[in-house]
Amino acid sequence: MQICLFEDIYYDHFEPMILTRPTYNLFCGIHTLRDKIKRAYPGIDIVFHTRGYLKAFIGLKNPVFRVNEIDHDECLFINGRVIAPPDLANIIKIDAPGDRLYLNGETIIAAKVSGKKLESLKLGLEDLITISDFDGIPVEQVDVKYATYIWDLIHNNAKEISNDFYAYMDIQGFGPKDRVRGNVHPSAVLIEKENIYLHESAVIMPGAVIDASKGPVFINADALIYPNAVIEGPVCIGRGTKVKPAASIYSGVTVGKVCKVGGEIEGSIISPYTNKQHSGFMGHAYIGSWVNIGADTNNSDLKNNYGTVKITVNGEQVDSGQQFLGLIMGDHSKTAINTMFNTGTVVGFSSNIFGPGFPMKYIPSFAWGGADMMTTYDIEKSLETAKRVVQRRNRTISETEEQLFRKVFDLTHKQRRKMGFPY
Repeated sequence: MQICLFEDIYYDHFEPMILTRPTYNLFCGIHTLRDKIKRAYPGIDIVFHTRGYLKAFIGLKNPVFRVNEIDHDECLFINGRVIAPPDLANIIKIDAPGDRLYLNGETIIAAKVSGKKLESLKLGLEDLITISDFDGIPVEQVDVKYATYIWDLIHNNAKEISNDFYAYMDIQGFGPKDRVRGNVHPSAVLIEKENIYLHESAVIMPGAVIDASKGPVFINADALIYPNAVIEGPVCIGRGTKVKPAASIYSGVTVGKVCKVGGEIEGSIISPYTNKQHSGFMGHAYIGSWVNIGADTNNSDLKNNYGTVKITVNGEQVDSGQQFLGLIMGDHSKTAINTMFNTGTVVGFSSNIFGPGFPMKYIPSFAWGGADMMTTYDIEKSLETAKRVVQRRNRTISETEEQLFRKVFDLTHKQRRKMGFPY
């Protein structure tokens, strides 16, 4: 038996994040969506399904996993948009007899498939999976959460930090008195220590306050919490990340590994290798990797009329139904100092935003400019910048990654052309 994490036709609801990653590699809580599923089924062989142009890149990043290849005669397909609860394996039993399609309403949660149906699916793994691929399989309705849009990840983040925190404590066997394991300065204040996890190699410096009274705080290996920083749970601080002096990290924030964060951050997800280390407010945002947020950059996450926020998704304006929704920014994008963003602004992959005033609320990938002027960011110049950025972290951009970079430029050409940008 294998588990195949798959992408369905609604992957594009998560642009621009999905330009360089499958939906199941998005964060919600401490872990990615795929990590939650793997945790629910320990020891089961996992394979990845993704769009054809991502296959080489996903294979490069995950060399021990097969991509778009199934070699067992039974497979449990799980939708990559599922926000898996810790007890998912009790809801969808991998050893249940017979084939079965698990739905939440009309949305595929999972499907157990074997025989001729599986053989047919194996032939089409370069394509997106749809409900029609499971025609004829008995259906069972299940109450399992899933994300439809990227703001579902943002607004479930606080709860998922708590779910992931206690699941991790149980797996590791860390009782309430065993969780603060790192170096804490005597003048630092830890509130409700039993809800704080501090890795052995993490450090909390003088005057910092870690408040877990409203939710747990997870601080991973080699993280450094600078003096007078304040963290109010639920919060996750990733491996090797630095929380700068006097930073205010409020509830519902996940910061990935090897980041630098400062200023005020609330209800946001920041992917690995991103810097937002200066003053400025970030609220209810989802930020990609290798992003740099300039000093005093601010985003609004609440309209002045307190109404719901409208946002552009895959070229169409959608009412999110959310009162709080800030900035969505793709990988490798940058902002200059004093940049301002309205509620529900989307910035694509490898864009460079600068200048006074509020730029437009939808900024395509490879954009260069701001409110006064915007044009195409030359692919060669953007690649050159990206290579410099990753070199600062002692990394390089491989040939496969460069090909992906160029592919994203081509895929997003229509977005720029529609807005009158030169190619």
